[in-house]
Amino acid sequence: MGDRWTLLIARELLPSPMRYTELKASLAGIATNLLAERLRTLEANGIVERRLEEAGVVYALTPWGAGLREPMEALGRWGAPLMLTGRDGDSFQPRWLTLALPGLLREMTSTPPVELGVETDGFLMVLRIDEDGPSAIVRSDQQPDTIFTAAPEVVIGLAVGGLTIDQALSLGDLQGDRRVLCKVFPPGRAIAAAAFGLSPTGE
Repeated sequence: MGDRWTLLIARELLPSPMRYTELKASLAGIATNLLAERLRTLEANGIVERRLEEAGVVYALTPWGAGLREPMEALGRWGAPLMLTGRDGDSFQPRWLTLALPGLLREMTSTPPVELGVETDGFLMVLRIDEDGPSAIVRSDQQPDTIFTAAPEVVIGLAVGGLTIDQALSLGDLQGDRRVLCKVFPPGRAIAAAAFGLSPTGE
């Protein structure tokens, strides 16, 4: 997993399987022959597998490969302060938030379950919190009743408690029930902000 690009390939496949062309487009700068070589190595070691779906052949993590979610979420939590400072020219894919948000909200549970649509840069994901904790999926067949649209920095700020609900709403747009947003990002998460060296007002 320490080879160049290997961990990034795993990161791309954690949210969902991808076609080869999608992987190539998402991994800006990787050479075609190197991507093919890395995928062959990951397949040979039981981390990635090829599947035939309606869209064609896709690459997906095996159950063992999916075990990389925990260390990847830990890396996401570690890098959260950097995400709050803005992209500053760095490449960013909105789908990466499907990995980052569950990692940042890992201690959250909800009974009954609550679902919030999170849209950033034109990409919509569904953030679900139930009795087992948080998860994020890309679901095109049905949209949740409540959708929060904002820049990724605002979404991350809410997740770590660096922004209040009111601050986030002033920087984004909410369609639906404000109570859902408060349930997913409760005011008490200001406590979490301290772990990232942030004040609850994001100053």
